[in-house]
Amino acid sequence: MKGPVAVTTYGELQGRQENGVNVWRGVPFAQPPVGELRFRAPQPPESWIGLRDASEFGPVSPQPLDSRGTRFGGGNPPHSEDCLYLNIWAPANGGKELPVMVWIHGGTFITGAGSQPLFDGTSFAARGNVIVVSINYRLGPFGFLHLSPLGDGLASNQGLLDQIAALTWVQRDIAAFGGDPKRVTVFGESAGSMSIAALLAMPAAKGLFAGAIMQSGAAQTLQSGQADAIAAALLAELGIFSASGAGLLRSLPAETIIAAAERMTYKLSGDSLSMFFQPVIEPFTLPENPADALAKGSASGIPLLIGTNRHEGNLFFREGSAAGFEQSLQALELLMGTGNLSEVARHYPASWEGQAEILTDLYFWSSSVVFAESQQAHAPVWMYRFDWIVPGHPFFGKAVHGAEIAYVFNNLSLLSQFGLEITPSMTSMAEAMQEAWIAFAHCGDPGTTQQPWPQYRPGDRATLIFDKKIRIVHDPEPEKRKRLIHNMGRNSL
Repeated sequence: MKGPVAVTTYGELQGRQENGVNVWRGVPFAQPPVGELRFRAPQPPESWIGLRDASEFGPVSPQPLDSRGTRFGGGNPPHSEDCLYLNIWAPANGGKELPVMVWIHGGTFITGAGSQPLFDGTSFAARGNVIVVSINYRLGPFGFLHLSPLGDGLASNQGLLDQIAALTWVQRDIAAFGGDPKRVTVFGESAGSMSIAALLAMPAAKGLFAGAIMQSGAAQTLQSGQADAIAAALLAELGIFSASGAGLLRSLPAETIIAAAERMTYKLSGDSLSMFFQPVIEPFTLPENPADALAKGSASGIPLLIGTNRHEGNLFFREGSAAGFEQSLQALELLMGTGNLSEVARHYPASWEGQAEILTDLYFWSSSVVFAESQQAHAPVWMYRFDWIVPGHPFFGKAVHGAEIAYVFNNLSLLSQFGLEITPSMTSMAEAMQEAWIAFAHCGDPGTTQQPWPQYRPGDRATLIFDKKIRIVHDPEPEKRKRLIHNMGRNSL
């Protein structure tokens, strides 16, 4: 049976109809960033003649292999620098001017892809009457190496520019799939959420989306001096010791660059938490810290839904596997670009549990509170916290970083690979979360008839808690909030 056909600016695409949803996979939104285009800003895709098959996912950005086999459903898809593809899910019964939800995946800016099974948009499209788009972007040294100071057309924040290119494609062509370019919501988790923080501050992203959902990640950037040092360290690892030799970057095999990046990372940080490839503050793309830009109105009029998980840090710190407490604290100081955190640390046990709590509270929760406060004067803001746990489970016994994604996408069946039996209460939680996200996409407000959700405002700080009983809590843990935000050098509203 022939699949659905969409006519885009660049040519015709034939997708597939699956489970009551039309799906187009592996749709190019930019030219392959290879050869002379490596490390440069993405260029518009080239047109094609005839009907292009869009039934299979495109390659993923070069990245370390998934040793656990869970990221891509038990296998490792093709890795290639030719990775700038997106995927679309749309209701099979058609429709026009539907809300569009563009998913930006996480993975510490070095792993992941829009094609991960966890991000399948079928449930969203079928239940919510929305269009779902998942995107790839360049990762690691290919997407976040600070090269613009070297000139010669080299860019910085290449991965963010890829995201802007994908959103530009959506503005131009999503109507061919039934979507409304005026009602685009970006949503993402971890590095995807941090990417959204940057997009909200980037002049080039203005007007490309109307709403934002940020899951477990706020403003996270490097200063240009830090990024300069990282770029120099990687170039030295590759045997490039001058700007004139940077042209070699375009001819070295991708595998050589990935291996050098892994060696550099280990030399600089060992086994400690680190993120050497991430957005950088630099004049051509991201001229200001996102939270500061938001406070000045860079995203005025864009509703924001933002939240974190109750035990984010327990994904990264486990008994017997954590670095020493002081070493971990120093790594967090470097990661966040803060001053000495000893005053913060004295409120936590000097153990792996304390390390997990500090990471949860300081890196994820308080930075999200600051981001929410930066935006609330310029647009409506809603905040949540995901507390849902599966008692006794070795992984989901805590509400760890990333635990909410399967519920948001209502792809709970994938949790069976972790030995979980899906219960009615888990299904109810997934439906409640997804309905809130769908409501936000449709009308810019996550509240539903079943679950009203007041805005996050100074004074009451209404926060919706996703737990066995979904409830609103006003200003959860206020004393901790004040202490942490004061340590960040900011005044809480």
